[in-house]
Amino acid sequence: MTEVPEIELTDPAVLRDPHAAYALARERSPVARLAVPGFPMWAVTRYEEARATLADPRMEIGPASFLRPEVPEHCLPYMRTMSEMNGPEHARLRRLVAPAFTPRSAAAFAPRIERVVERLLDELPRHEPVDLLADFARPLPMEVICELVGIPAADRSRWREYGAAIVAGHGEGFAAAIPAIIEAAGAAVARGRAEPADDLVSHLARVQEEDGDRLSDQELVTMVWLLVLAGQTPSNLIAGAVATLLDHPAQLALLRDDPGLMPRAVEELARWAPSQPLTVPRFATEDVEIGGVPIPKGEPVTVSIAAANRDPRAFDEPDTFDLTREPVAHLGFAHGPHFCLGASLARTEIGVALGVLLRRFPELTPAGEIAYVPDPRTRRLGSLPVILQPAG
Repeated sequence: MTEVPEIELTDPAVLRDPHAAYALARERSPVARLAVPGFPMWAVTRYEEARATLADPRMEIGPASFLRPEVPEHCLPYMRTMSEMNGPEHARLRRLVAPAFTPRSAAAFAPRIERVVERLLDELPRHEPVDLLADFARPLPMEVICELVGIPAADRSRWREYGAAIVAGHGEGFAAAIPAIIEAAGAAVARGRAEPADDLVSHLARVQEEDGDRLSDQELVTMVWLLVLAGQTPSNLIAGAVATLLDHPAQLALLRDDPGLMPRAVEELARWAPSQPLTVPRFATEDVEIGGVPIPKGEPVTVSIAAANRDPRAFDEPDTFDLTREPVAHLGFAHGPHFCLGASLARTEIGVALGVLLRRFPELTPAGEIAYVPDPRTRRLGSLPVILQPAG
């Protein structure tokens, strides 16, 4: 049997350079053991095995992560989201909402995304240090998702607070915010039904299949707050993209001088710096083997997107950041039944954000150390200090 290496995620060396640890493990075995405080799990490290695991119907998402004792009982029906369902139940909801998230739909939203990007950049200081994470990459996705969902401008400051509570996902702040989030999402659904507009809620409220199946009000309310949660994902991608480009000045110059490279750049950035290096754990519904490694029924399994996306078996020179790379089927947006529903929207948002940023500030430069948060579960920035130098 293949010897399974172990990765101690809280090891300072791993926190500093997780890719080195994953590379060593990947070359020894397609599966590693992750020593996570309180929740050890298996991690798939190689590309082919990762794709197979994400598509395997025997590997199911576990119990809803938001079903916590502190959540008020009357809110519990709204806590189980599509992202935590499996099989026919998941497929039904995805089939109903997928038409709102096609590449064509995302492209149609691009002008509205660009207006939000321009407005946020207008508010930033020039020729002095600014934290592009706090002042641009974080607020942009929330502003965009509120725009697309149809949240009135007057309500968006409250939704920013709700978004922060959802992302935190635990503690008194989360529990206290949930009833207000459910109420606000319900108001958005009611408005979408009563006053249809060119927004996602109105579209989802109208969705009905030929057989008469449609989203219930409860499903719509749950979908709205899930959209707000998922809609914030691009913040890590945008911040990570800018940090990666600043760390590779020749590639930054290439993209700045040839905006036509943007579609390839978005794919390479998603491969190189995925927003979630580890997927939500799956649980084996029966004894399975992954790459020759036996996984007992009921054991948690995550896929290391970061490791699989740099597997030399799947990518030429995977540790080279190359914006001219031929498009590849990376796992930055996962794979299989739970492939990121908003991938097209995220791609559009990242492309627009980077395009406008580099057009307006071609001499973008770092203004200090770009620091990562020492979090064993993810790879995210703590700050992104830059100086914005306008064109001309």
